[in-house]
Amino acid sequence: MEPERLRFTATERSGPVSALLMRPARAHCLMLLAHGAGAGMLHPFMETLAASLATRGVATLRYNFPFMEGSRAGPNPTAVLVATVRSAVGAAAAAAPDLPLFAGGKSLGGRMTSTAAAAEPLPGVRGLVFLGFPLHAPGKPSGARADHLGEIALPLLFLQGTRDKLANLTLLTPRCRELGALATLHVVEGGDHSFAVLKRSGRTPEEVFAEIADTIAEWTGALA
Repeated sequence: MEPERLRFTATERSGPVSALLMRPARAHCLMLLAHGAGAGMLHPFMETLAASLATRGVATLRYNFPFMEGSRAGPNPTAVLVATVRSAVGAAAAAAPDLPLFAGGKSLGGRMTSTAAAAEPLPGVRGLVFLGFPLHAPGKPSGARADHLGEIALPLLFLQGTRDKLANLTLLTPRCRELGALATLHVVEGGDHSFAVLKRSGRTPEEVFAEIADTIAEWTGALA
């Protein structure tokens, strides 16, 4: 399935950014997918996930943050990233007004989505999906990055690998418990921050992506 290329204005100052809409014929929802700090919407992880979700009835709108389309060496300030998330929600609603909307992303993209939702509700969004929530820096366990999650009155789906060095599960698991019925934690056995597993696990990358896509499809399907 070839995605449809779109553009939308991230912020007035940063200008337009690129997006890719992939909508299967019988989609039950549309999910916004924001990328991480080190790679944009065309990264193989993002492409494979979008394709896997499409086969399960989940449309996706992948988009770039401004720093991925300019000369900036690293991520934009939080205010710009959060504003881009909010603009992406508007672009998704305009592109598929008939589909229930979910939002989230990989690592930084997921955290900026939750930061935006904690500051002010995202119009029409029914739930947030985190693909490797970056709870802390590598080797510096802390739960401070999750403090804002309690301000979000939406269902939250966390997909986390047991080898993720940016999310110690002994810290993330109790945080999810504190959020109560709104939070669902799905642990990918052996997965690192990008859900790669060791060869000795006996699992293939395709099997891992299938597990992730199945989990997202079932969770969004129940809410949509």
